Amino acid sequence: MRVEIWSDIACPWCYVGKARFEKALAAFPHRDGVEVVHRSFELDPTRAKGDSGLVIPMLAQKYGMTEGQAQAAERNLGENAASEGLAYLTEGRDHGNTFDMHRLLHFAKEQGRQDELVGLLYRANFADERSVFADADEYLISLAAEAGLDADEARAVLADPARYADDVRADEREAAELGANGVPFFVLDRKYGVSGAQPAEVFAQALEQAWGSRSPLQVIDSGDAEACGPDGCAVPQN
Repeated sequence: MRVEIWSDIACPWCYVGKARFEKALAAFPHRDGVEVVHRSFELDPTRAKGDSGLVIPMLAQKYGMTEGQAQAAERNLGENAASEGLAYLTEGRDHGNTFDMHRLLHFAKEQGRQDELVGLLYRANFADERSVFADADEYLISLAAEAGLDADEARAVLADPARYADDVRADEREAAELGANGVPFFVLDRKYGVSGAQPAEVFAQALEQAWGSRSPLQVIDSGDAEACGPDGCAVPQN
């Protein structure tokens, strides 16, 4: 069974939702039969690379609240993160363009290190003092290396804006086609969708339901069609 997760590194509920999903997956009896794939979704795809700012003023302006209210919202997010065992900086975080991070995640997917990198990117953005948007390339390269990727190859990906750009845009188009206008968005075997950072219990129920609804392969065989097998190929008889 495949679970696809559309998310953005700039999304705090994606950070929390990933932890809740993983808690449910760890307790799922068939977890070894579940493939998890991370898909790209930018919350602000028009944001220019290098354009960054502090989170609190951005939240206040975007949602029409005071900075005190925005700070309270961040503390609430921090409490939700802490309840899942996640570190979360409620002050001093910044935000910016995440397109290069998504390109690197597609590179990591090819190398079988996608889940490792996405976890490190979340940690860097939400828990580390160092900004993932300021001096981004060198920081991203170091995170890629920490995830087990070749640093020089990661540097080459970042140096070429076209590398994996089409993959990111394809993921984003597919999200729109599936009706996902927010993240996190979880798709189980292309049959069930789970929107938002649901409690682990909801993810557990979705996993059970998706696993149980898998249809066995229906084989159409008239019984007299020629085929090849371990013992060789059928020889036509006159």
